[in-house]
Amino acid sequence: MKAAVYYETGDPEVLRYEEFPDPACGPGDVVVRIEAISIEGGDTLNRAGGEMATSPHVVGYQCAGTIIEIGTDVHERSVGERVVATMMWGSHAELIAVPAALAWPVPEGVDIVAVACVPVAFGTADDCLFEFGHLQAGETVLIHAAAGGVGVAAIQLAKRAGATVIATASSLARLERVRNLGIDHPVDYSLDDWVDVVRGITGGVGVDLVVDSVGGRVLAGSVRCLRYRGRLISVGSAGRDPAPFDISTLSMGNHSLTGVFLGAEIMNPRTRSMIADRIADVASGALEVLVDRTYPLAEAAAAHAYIESRQAVGRVVLIP
Repeated sequence: MKAAVYYETGDPEVLRYEEFPDPACGPGDVVVRIEAISIEGGDTLNRAGGEMATSPHVVGYQCAGTIIEIGTDVHERSVGERVVATMMWGSHAELIAVPAALAWPVPEGVDIVAVACVPVAFGTADDCLFEFGHLQAGETVLIHAAAGGVGVAAIQLAKRAGATVIATASSLARLERVRNLGIDHPVDYSLDDWVDVVRGITGGVGVDLVVDSVGGRVLAGSVRCLRYRGRLISVGSAGRDPAPFDISTLSMGNHSLTGVFLGAEIMNPRTRSMIADRIADVASGALEVLVDRTYPLAEAAAAHAYIESRQAVGRVVLIP
């Protein structure tokens, strides 16, 4: 098969389009012929400097396609079935073997590109808001990086739950493209006074919950946006900002900080059921996936570079 591989971490240019061994199907696995690859934030972070489990390495958390082989212990999936799957690495390829438990069926008639973008982004957003963020109707939530995949999902889920949504991005122009998904108050967090803007929106009280996927200096600002006993969720640290976080800043407001990683929850029945529900929501039109651009798998380096240019709104997808 063909795959986008790299022999060392670094800039997008380390990606090469080469022949790579076909995956072996274990007893509990399914082999999927990939039709769409959603590039996740962790994919670019891992390529830039993460651990290489193989050499050369094929990065990638998520893809969708058609099952072409099932393991001897697999009974709930079948050859010819379309699925969307998550994995630790390996999605940037034509084929992948994954545990059957991490392959969700794609509803009939649904766009495979859209469904390819659902489990990680919508599952992460759901966990940040509800399982760990305990968001309730009537509360106010601040969602950072709202033009990204997790942000797009979080806006819709929070608004559907009856929350007031304050959303940030690196420009108001990017937010304008997602405003109709449920943003009540857009904020440009590239401005020096963005914290004052957020607090002003709340009348100086602060927000109940922050979903922060940027980290660093933005995370420190997020604390200042919280109301008394407010909750802060840190997920992903996509901003690549190494600024240390002073945990003592949480004390005066009795604030809480929770780190969230969907991968640690992905195998439990609650999470698998929740992701199945989000796939059903997208299939029915209750939730929307935004795909900014698609690229051929052979142009994975260009796709990664485009994501890192911070121009994308929603997901960027590779097509083998």
